[in-house]
This record gives sequence, C-alpha cells and structure tokens, in this order.
Amino acid sequence: MLFRLTALAAAAALTLTACGGSSDEASSGPADLRMTVWTANEKHLALFGQIAADYKKDHPEIGKITFESIPFDNYTTALTTQIGGGNVPDLAWILESTAPDFLSSGALEPIEKDPDLLPSTTALWEKDGELLAYPFSTSPLGVFVNTDLVTAAGRQTPAQLIAAGKWTWDEAAAMAAAVQARTGKGGLVVGDFDFKGWDALNSIWSGWGARPWSEDGKTCGFDQPEMVAAMTFIHKMIFTDKAMPGPGTTADMYAGDSAMIITQISRAALLEKAKFKWDLVPLPNGPKGEYSVVGQAGIGVLKRGKNVQAAEDFLTFFSNQANSAKLAQFFPPPRKSQLNTATLAKANPLLKPAQLQSVVIDGIQRGDIKTSHVGYAELQQTVRAALDPLWKPGADVQGILNGVCAKINPLLSK
Repeated sequence: MLFRLTALAAAAALTLTACGGSSDEASSGPADLRMTVWTANEKHLALFGQIAADYKKDHPEIGKITFESIPFDNYTTALTTQIGGGNVPDLAWILESTAPDFLSSGALEPIEKDPDLLPSTTALWEKDGELLAYPFSTSPLGVFVNTDLVTAAGRQTPAQLIAAGKWTWDEAAAMAAAVQARTGKGGLVVGDFDFKGWDALNSIWSGWGARPWSEDGKTCGFDQPEMVAAMTFIHKMIFTDKAMPGPGTTADMYAGDSAMIITQISRAALLEKAKFKWDLVPLPNGPKGEYSVVGQAGIGVLKRGKNVQAAEDFLTFFSNQANSAKLAQFFPPPRKSQLNTATLAKANPLLKPAQLQSVVIDGIQRGDIKTSHVGYAELQQTVRAALDPLWKPGADVQGILNGVCAKINPLLSK
C-alpha cells in the first residue's frame, strides 16, 4: 500500500511540476547531481566515482555527483517516498520488478535510445515508443559451484554433466543432497531467497515453464500445474532431500559452506580469494528444456529532479561505449557491440570465456526477464505472506498455491 500512496503523491507532484516549468531553468551555479543506487559495494562505488570524475573534467558546470546507497530490501519504498516527499534524486536505479510502476507513473524523463542497444534489453523500459530508462545491467542467473565439495561427495561436477548432456534439475538436486549427506555442508542456495524473496525462485520454476501470473498480468498462475510441479520439487529439495538449507539455516557458498549458489556474475568477485576450486555454469535444464532467467536494472532520469538536462547528459556519458565496457565487470552490457567474450573477459578476469559465453551471452539471448507487474510491492508482500505455510514439512502445496491465487486475484484485476 505504501508504494501506491507514494506513487500517487509523486504523480500529483509531477503534475504541479509540469505546470511550473523546467527545474533546470530555475537553478543557478554548478549543478549537483544525485543518483540513488542499491549497492554499497566499494568496488562498484569506486568505479562510479571514477566515471563521475572523468565526466566533470569536461563539464565545469557540474558540481558534486553523489551516489546514494539505499539498502536493497527497502530500496523502492525509500525511493518512492523521496519522490512523493519532494526529495527527488536526479537519477535512480530501478528494479525490473517495479519498472511497470515507474513507467506508468510518468515519473521518468524520456531518454535517447542508442541503436547499439539490444531490443530485448530495452523492451521492459519502453512506453509509447519512448525509452524511459537505460538498461545498464542485463544479467542472467547462473550457478557458482564449489567443485571440491561436489567431488568430495562422490558426484560428477556440473561441467561433466553438461558435457554428457545430463545437467538437469534432477541431477542438481541429487548432487546437492549428496553434498549435504556426505560432508554436512549446504547443498544448493538460491541467492536473495531466504524464505522471504519468493520471486528469486523464478530461477527454478521457470524451468517448468511456470509463471506467477499470465503474460498480460491479469490471471494468477500459482495454481497452474507447472507452478505446482515446480514448487513441489522445491519443497522436496528442502524438506525431504535436504538439498537446500531449510528455514533459519544459512550456508555461505563463498566461504565454502555450500556446494552451489544461484546468482549473477557480479558475485564472482567474492570468490577471488576462495580456498576451493569453483566453476560457473548455466541453470540446469528443467522439464521444459534449456532456459535462462535474466535480472535487469535500469537507470532513469526523474522528471522532478533539480537538474533534468544535466542528469540526461551525465547518463549519456555514464552509459557510453567506453564506460559500458568498464561497467561490464559487474553489470553485463546491453550493447550489441559488447556482447562478446572479448569484451566481457577483459572486464571479468576471474571468469573464463566459455563461462561468459554459456551463462551471460547465451543467457541474455534466450532469457526471460524476471517477474514484474504494476503494483508489484503490494503483490510481493501479499504473495510472501500467503506462501509462509509452504515452508514447513508436509505442506499441502496445491492448497497453499490455490490460496495464493485467492489473495492476489483482486490485485491482478485492478
């Protein structure tokens, strides 16, 4: 509900701003720019700072360029509260899940569309033929593997299974269960899930062809056979096979405490000093075959920011070919000219060209963007609460998923 209230407040303020003229015209002196981000990673922020410093060398009209870190868990709530309260940033990162909200609110300024951008990366950020945010990160999910733990459990590694055409979810679950049984370590961890971020499970259920709601967003999909089968599989991995850590249990793959984690390539830096052998492989094949899930983030210019034109110009510089190549170290680029192993390998020295090809390049080309919907914040919390009974042994999967649909159908029909 908070998101809807703040969105309404932002929309009302946007109307007033439209009547009052450009904020750029009213400003004087050097223009300070502020971009909200959800990372506090020192390497990310250092790179952003370097790009900002390079920009300022040729733009004396620009004062400070600040990157404001807001924790991921309450990022959208904090950002929309800022917009509704008048403390509007000039630029903001936007999650793919809330892209429909931002696009429909009218909060974003249209930006120039570079012909080098892949159409599949811009589709989520377009409205009425205009590009409203730059898709700076288009990152497929992959599986980081502690191969030492896998071999210690007497199992073939994912790379060996891929070579044999046997890298499937059944094999991945058996491998994870064997690691837990033989070593006491965790099996498979789904990054950002922790029995709260249910939408992170789309990295698994998409392999069954499941969707939380229909493509047009009007019909609940939780009670459909594909989702029931996928959630039954996940429940079995957790409570029967012990292939996934259960509620209240943590297993840090980067510290060597689990065999696998599903996440994005930006986490590779956490393995730089790993004391075990590791690999990066695509998601296992599901019943629907080969698939990929892509996490995406956009950078938008806020219409109510104090320096709209300056923000647009900085975004153009921030996202140009040279800086996009630098950002590729953490954020896979959306540019046709840079979606190749040479560019990605230069920016990601910890990863092998074959890993970048199979996980990133192939993943972007065939992947589906993660779940989104208008009013996503309310939907997300409603689904989370309705799924709580699922995370117990012996849960009635079909009954619980029917209950999810009963809760969200009124929201989907709005």
